[in-house]
Amino acid sequence: MQARIRRLWAQMTDAEREEVAQLSQFLPRWMPLPGPQALAYTSQADIIGYGGAAGGGKTDLACGKALTQHRQIMILRREATQLTGIIDRLRALVGNSDGYNGAEKIWRMADGRQIEFGSVPNAGDWTKYQGRPHDLLVFDEAANFLELDVRALLGWLRSTDPNQKCQALLTFNPPTTAEGRWVVDFFAPWLNNKHPNPAEPGELRYCATIAGRDVWVEDGREFVIVGETRVYDFDPVDFQPEEVVRPLARTFIPARARDNPHLVNTGYMATLQALPEPLRSQMLHGDFSAGIGDDPWQVIPTAWVEAAMARWQAKDVKPPMDSMGVDVARGGKDETIIARRHGMWFDVPLAYPGKETPNGPATAGLVISALRDRAPIHVDGIGVGAAVYDFLDGAGQQAISVNVAEKATRRDKSGRLTFKNLRSQLWWMMREALDPDANNGIALPPDKRLLADLCAPCWRMQGVEVYVESREDIVKKLGRSPDYASAYCLALLDTPKIHEFMNRNRSKVHDPYRNI
Repeated sequence: MQARIRRLWAQMTDAEREEVAQLSQFLPRWMPLPGPQALAYTSQADIIGYGGAAGGGKTDLACGKALTQHRQIMILRREATQLTGIIDRLRALVGNSDGYNGAEKIWRMADGRQIEFGSVPNAGDWTKYQGRPHDLLVFDEAANFLELDVRALLGWLRSTDPNQKCQALLTFNPPTTAEGRWVVDFFAPWLNNKHPNPAEPGELRYCATIAGRDVWVEDGREFVIVGETRVYDFDPVDFQPEEVVRPLARTFIPARARDNPHLVNTGYMATLQALPEPLRSQMLHGDFSAGIGDDPWQVIPTAWVEAAMARWQAKDVKPPMDSMGVDVARGGKDETIIARRHGMWFDVPLAYPGKETPNGPATAGLVISALRDRAPIHVDGIGVGAAVYDFLDGAGQQAISVNVAEKATRRDKSGRLTFKNLRSQLWWMMREALDPDANNGIALPPDKRLLADLCAPCWRMQGVEVYVESREDIVKKLGRSPDYASAYCLALLDTPKIHEFMNRNRSKVHDPYRNI
């Protein structure tokens, strides 16, 4: 096409060229391709997912929306060096780089439009951009981002212009690592083939965030939570603005190379066809179920956790509680997690924001209220957990303070492996419990945070000892502390109930009056 245009331009007279130049100023800088790209461009969703396969025009869609539909734009990649291709494409569409400041990574255009380029390579880097509202946020290759960073930045999606539509655009291919799986959950009605209510491409679905969790709702009406009930018929003057929940519309639109006429006859399809599996299925067909593999050094294989969650069923009548695990919030956005074990059946996690567990007595009160059958309580006793243990112990509960930095107390089940510290041992014990060969019927509640936590850490041999990577390293992967997994690892500990132990010992004491 470009070669044909150049030939026609060469055949034109100066007057004809001047006329074309005059007319071209009324043409839009960019127009979407028919099909998926046009569907995404015209979508009224608040959050748009776009892509799947390679070659679907993800970068062009981001550039086109920035140049034609929005005024204050932020375009992000995980790494700053990955922004070059987007900047180059914008330069080609605009025809120059006037107004671009490479040091600031800001493009101030003559029409008042401002495009900012950013990166969030490390957990918490989103704070560099807080307080800076944008009416378009683009997360290019979103599966490479930490979920926490994306969700935090979405909070700054706003405009002072009431007529300006605010949108987020997440472009991505199928994730190739476990860390990128969050995009499948984020757009579950479109991407999770096990979703009970699947959505069509481009269909709007509404999602509200309640207590930090996504809840799919029927429509975009605002509501408040009274008790545990959604109330739609409410007077706004009776509630604080932050108490009003506004669902946002999400959609996902798949696109493939065959949808892009610029690539059909270039040999690009043949290149994708030649890729090895599972990369071929991911890049050619946009298959989100292909090739999400575990790291070979992952402590607990994902399939083992998924199998344990598939076995789980809610119980009206529960067996006696055998153990509790408590991971105490360390501040910020951390949560206090209480895990309860009944035999090898684990109950759903009890999660409390850090503000609800500000001190030892408050946390201990929640623990005691959830306690049944005088079960031993295993508390992460490092730092803030120490006060919780002290209060529980003072209240006469069977509390065990677990300091994961201490020396390991046992070997692995083969008797050959030792552990660098108690923390590594606890993670390995959970691995052994979830091993299908254990055949113990372990059942874990189907919770996506618990799944992500349990599958996050990797291990290595450090000398002759197994070393499971630190909490700090896991935080870098997840963007948050693995509190759910920590609580469940603690709940797995099998401490005898002291009252049963004492009763058994008493029965062995000789009583000369027993038969009188």
